[in-house]
Amino acid sequence: MQARLVAGVDTSTQSTKIRITDAQTGALVRFGQAPHPTGTSVDPESWWQAFLEASKQAGGLDDISALAVGGQQHGMVLLDDCGRTVRKALLWNDTRSASDAERQVGMLGAPQRRPDEEDLSGEPLRRGRQRWGRAVGSSPVASLTITKLAWVAANEPDRAARVAAICLPHDWLSWRIAGHGTAENAASAHLDQLFTDRSDASGTGYFDAAHNTYRRDLLAMAFGRSDVTLPRVLQPHETAGIADPSIAGRDVPGGCLIAPGGGDNAMAALGLNMELGDVSISLGTSGVAAAVSPDPVYDMTASVTGFADCTGHWLPLACTINGSRIVDAGRAALGLDYEELSRLALEAPSGASGITLTPYFDGERTPNRPEATATLHGMTLANTTRPNIARAFFEGMLCSQRDCLELVRRLGVDVRRVLLIGGGARNAAVREMAPAILGSDVLLPATDEYVAIGAARQAAWVLSGDDSAPRWPITMQDTLRQPPTPEVYERYVGYRG
Repeated sequence: MQARLVAGVDTSTQSTKIRITDAQTGALVRFGQAPHPTGTSVDPESWWQAFLEASKQAGGLDDISALAVGGQQHGMVLLDDCGRTVRKALLWNDTRSASDAERQVGMLGAPQRRPDEEDLSGEPLRRGRQRWGRAVGSSPVASLTITKLAWVAANEPDRAARVAAICLPHDWLSWRIAGHGTAENAASAHLDQLFTDRSDASGTGYFDAAHNTYRRDLLAMAFGRSDVTLPRVLQPHETAGIADPSIAGRDVPGGCLIAPGGGDNAMAALGLNMELGDVSISLGTSGVAAAVSPDPVYDMTASVTGFADCTGHWLPLACTINGSRIVDAGRAALGLDYEELSRLALEAPSGASGITLTPYFDGERTPNRPEATATLHGMTLANTTRPNIARAFFEGMLCSQRDCLELVRRLGVDVRRVLLIGGGARNAAVREMAPAILGSDVLLPATDEYVAIGAARQAAWVLSGDDSAPRWPITMQDTLRQPPTPEVYERYVGYRG
């Protein structure tokens, strides 16, 4: 009997990747990839064209029995009543809404007072972060969808008035795969067919994952109204619909099932078979430390976001805007390729002879400093060498991820295993330095596309109809061990403040 095939789609910041997988074994069958445009404001149509090209590169989707889409979180996709995009999507790493985020925090924390009174104590912000955390698991920062909506309402009121539906990148692409998004009129737009899952919805700032409900009151406070269509929130292995046969499943009886999909971090956790006590550190465009929790997590400091995962649990995580691009900046500064930069960095001693990088090149989310820039500290005539500078870039990137790990641990997460994934994990210098700076052994899963694997695993789960996702094997390439170097992180913390 011919094996049934499923497709895992990863629509990330940088590209669309499609992994065609054996539904029974999880084995890779075919693969395709196509790039996305750069920038933090992107026309969603470019994602659709990348999906079509990646499908072609993967040998087509006619023989696919089920698929799921994992996508970059928080991206704001606005649709009019005909399902057309109202403006370019603002992505997670667009920081223009930083002041709107602070305003939303203060509004929820403001006490009842006379209009002529002003509170200069900072108390509304502290109280607002706590109230937001209890309401939706996260306090607004520039990356969250709700702050982007506030920015559009304040700066583009004509466009805001045209909005009939709000969704996220994975929601929109899944909806297009189902055959929607090309209507000529409102009657045939089928906005009510938009769907999402708990993991991606929990990153919007207006969904309460603990009670599986939208907080339209918070949406109205930010956007000025809540009379818009929001995607249906599906359970982890609920069937969302059938793909348009011109796109996928043409040769499969009954067509290609569409799974709920999910946010990229939750999909990576699913692809890694993560369990309680596991923390993944992902070095991609962003840097993410994510842990699986059986219960909702509420961080009253707003540093850790209490997202949901793709299985019915929760995925508390701390995220940095600056991830592996920190190393890209080092390459550009020193005029080297990745291997040359890595070799140069490993020539320097631990701690880079006192040079420390705070790597907030594009502002930062953890800590929440959207207007920050990067700084090299501790430079002298004696220590300012190319090897020390190269090492400082790697150490700064890993220290920022140690920040995320410590924030998750502070909330009571029992960290038993640390897994290192993402493009940055392929670098020899990262592998050498990671266990020393993170302060523990680090498991290195074999290099693979874990968001796409997670999406394929969810698709196989929906296809099987079983109560739990299939258990596909994950190969651990290595266990990284080095003596801890706490002084490197402590010096970084001193400069970070």
